[in-house]
Amino acid sequence: MKIKAKIEIIGARADLVAKSLMPDNMDNMKTVIKENHVVTYLEAEKIGSLIATVDDYLMNARAAQEVVEMVVNL
Repeated sequence: MKIKAKIEIIGARADLVAKSLMPDNMDNMKTVIKENHVVTYLEAEKIGSLIATVDDYLMNARAAQEVVEMVVNL
């Protein structure tokens, strides 16, 4: 059985955050970039693996967002 999750990042520079995270995407992840939001779909066989992946992704997204905000506001 596959367990699935969806993470949405919404904002004017969501594409930059997503593009900085995409090189780390694993085979069980797919990112779709739209106009002002990004959706990343994840799946795993075990709930613990999915939770760990989501946690890692969100921590990295937070760091990427902070960097994007610093650069954009220069």
